Amino acid sequence: MRQPFTFPALGTTAALVVDDVRSFETARVLLSAEIDAIDAACSRFRDDSELARVNANAGHATPVSALFAEALHVALRAARITDGLVDPTVGSAMRVIGYDRSFDELDRNGPALTVSLRRVPGWQTVEFDPVASTVRIAEGVELDFGATAKALCADRAARNIADTIGAGALVGLGGDIAVAGAPPEPGWTVLIAEDHAAGHDTADQGIVVRSGGVATSGTTVRRWLRGDRAVHHVIDPQSGQPADEHWRTVSVAAGSCVDANIASTAAIVLGPDAPAWLDARRLPARLVARDGSVARVAGWPAEVDVAC
Repeated sequence: MRQPFTFPALGTTAALVVDDVRSFETARVLLSAEIDAIDAACSRFRDDSELARVNANAGHATPVSALFAEALHVALRAARITDGLVDPTVGSAMRVIGYDRSFDELDRNGPALTVSLRRVPGWQTVEFDPVASTVRIAEGVELDFGATAKALCADRAARNIADTIGAGALVGLGGDIAVAGAPPEPGWTVLIAEDHAAGHDTADQGIVVRSGGVATSGTTVRRWLRGDRAVHHVIDPQSGQPADEHWRTVSVAAGSCVDANIASTAAIVLGPDAPAWLDARRLPARLVARDGSVARVAGWPAEVDVAC
């Protein structure tokens, strides 16, 4: 298994592997540029990001870049194809539960929350004018692309690197992994773990990926306390609160990292209904319940095998 080059990025860890080591430096520069661009467009934690400007200008049309427009399109598509299980209008809910800064800077033991169950405003309230390239959100709405932006970055970077160097590339951003170009034989080995930063010896399983992407969403790593209540970062749009913790982690393989991430996030929100939902869409997935029991659907391998 090729060892990835890793570095901190987007509040997580970026990983890069290329099949032509002579082109590594070119690939690294391309990945860094893609990460910088997505951060400037979509970060919820930068006052100078496009997302921050759109949120601050609620009620008015805000001009946006082509990259932001693409990220918005991906986020709205995620909401549409999941019937609102993954919704970009969860920004206010994220802030209320305390996720108002980079996770590394988050107070892990804050004051108790005043709980108010309230459905998020909904993706249908977002207006995008493709001719003027402007976005308008209603007053009181805050966008958050946390469910899709890193996966979009991984997909874009992997494709750009593979096209530029003419060789296979793997890009990882935390639990989001995208591959592009001709893979090595027999494929890229991807380790599945609850915490991507915990080291190879903690991996639960290795799978082989030749195309598309793999994403893992979970409730056990990005979590913190508010009073005596543990909360996590996956919001159920129906309640505006962290989703019930039926699954510790859900890993999904799909035709792109974006689609894998959308499905893994939706599965966390769906809880016990997730296996049937994933199986109906023929999305190979591995789901780990709170008690550690594992469910595999749609052909996810029990041992090392090709997952997509």
